[in-house]
Formats: sequence, structure tokens, C-alpha cells
Amino acid sequence: MKNAERISGIASAAASSASFGLAPFFTLGLLAAGLAPFEVLSYRWGIAALFLTVAALLSGRRFRLPGRDLRTVLWLALLRAATSYCLVIAYARMASGAASTIHFMYPLAVAVIMTLFFRERCSGWTLAAIAGSLVGAALLASDTPPAVAGGSVAGPVAAALSVVTYGGYMVGVRQSRAARIDSTVLTCYVMGFGALLFLAGGWLTGGVRLVSDSRTWLFILGLALPATALSNITLVWAIKRIGPTLTAFFGALEPLTAVVIGITLLGEPFTPHTALGIALIVAAVVLVLVRTARRS
Repeated sequence: MKNAERISGIASAAASSASFGLAPFFTLGLLAAGLAPFEVLSYRWGIAALFLTVAALLSGRRFRLPGRDLRTVLWLALLRAATSYCLVIAYARMASGAASTIHFMYPLAVAVIMTLFFRERCSGWTLAAIAGSLVGAALLASDTPPAVAGGSVAGPVAAALSVVTYGGYMVGVRQSRAARIDSTVLTCYVMGFGALLFLAGGWLTGGVRLVSDSRTWLFILGLALPATALSNITLVWAIKRIGPTLTAFFGALEPLTAVVIGITLLGEPFTPHTALGIALIVAAVVLVLVRTARRS
């Protein structure tokens, strides 16, 4: 049974990362169609939440949670929503592949959080990996064209903030009361709370328009279903079966997918600085994850 759960967890982690790597393509398509960030995220999370809730109800899952669990889920939703908002800003202000690669530093954030708050030992290798990843992030930031809206700072800063919030979310799913909540139910609550937050943000900044264009709806459904509903439910499945560290290891598929799509479909440049920055970040993350897995 343990081996079956491990295989299921690994498959879920790979599916989550690969499907999440599609998010930049659909997000940039919606921004190009004229939607504001809060509008993009309202549609993305609202449709994903609706789809997952219907699936959960059809499978007979129960949604009733104690008050303490609801408060925990709300905090997780805030972290996850902040991650999505930061990434939309990053995609709009730097190459999406570079933004996704910086976001891939979240396993290092997991390691730091576990060290600071759960007394896990932080080795010299981990500190060296963090330093290397920061150099890689700086190289990616240096390739951001100054002409991009917001200059060359807003994109990398937003991507870096997504690292912190996503790392906190992953630790929270495993270390908080949320670990006892059914994976699908937990994801429904996180998506639902997040959708309400984005709708509120949209209302405060000009409203959320009703989309009628069929091509735009294809981008919305692509972002909401495979890149959000599928990626989030498989992420929670993976964390609960193999833990946040090993789940993060398979996150390498996320920036790989985003970089390939960015180059082939979005025409994003791939410079020596970009290649070196990606290599440093991926190497740093893999080093930490391998050593953590050996220690476990």
C-alpha cells in the first residue's frame, strides 16, 4: 500500500507541475485580450472552484468543517491567492519562462520555513544553494527589458514574492490542521475563498466584465481547468502522499514547460544569461531536495 501511495504521489506531483506550467501561456493570452489581472484571476479561480465543487459533490464528499479548520483554510487561501496574483504581475513584466523559473525557488523557501519554524536542520549546502539560486534569479532579472511595463524590477520582485507565499502554502498543507481535510474538499475551499477575494479586488478596481468572445473563453477554460483545477488538486494529493519536499522535487517540470512554451509559442528570448540563471536555480533546488530526501 505504501509503494502504491508513493507512486500515486509522484505521478500527482509530475502532473501538477506540468499542468501548472501552462498557466503563463493562457494568462498572457487573456491579458493581451484586455482583461485586467483581477478579472483573469476571478475567472480562473471561480470556474476552477465550481468545477471541483461539482466533482466533489458527485463523488459524495462532505464539505462541513469545524470553525478552526475553516480559519486554517482561509489562511491557506490567502497564501495561494497571493501566489497567483504575484505570478500574473510577473508574467506581464518579464519573460514568463524566467518568472516561472524564479518561482521554482519555492522548495528553498520550504526548507527555510521548516528550519525557522519546525526546527529542521539547515546545512551549509542549503545556504550555498540559496546563494546560488539568488545569483540565478539576478541573472534572469538582468534579462528583463527596461521597456516592459513597470521596468525591470516589478517582475522579478513579484516572482520572488510568489516563492515565499507558495512555500508557506505547501508547508501549511502538510503541517497544519489542513492535513486532515480531504484533498478535494480542501482544494475547493481554497479555490472558492480565493475566487471571492479576486472578485472583491475586481469590484474595487473597476469591476469584472462578462466575456462573450469564444476565443477568450478557450483561454479562460484552459487556465481554469488544466492549469488550475487539475494542478491544484494533484498538488494537494502529492503533498499528502509524499510530503512537500519530494513534491517540490518534481516541480522542475513547471519551469521547463513554461520556458519551452515561452520560446516556441510566445517568442520570448533565450539568452546565455537566461540559460545560466535557469541552470543555477534548478541545480540549487535539486541539490537541496536530494540532500533532504537522503536525510529523511
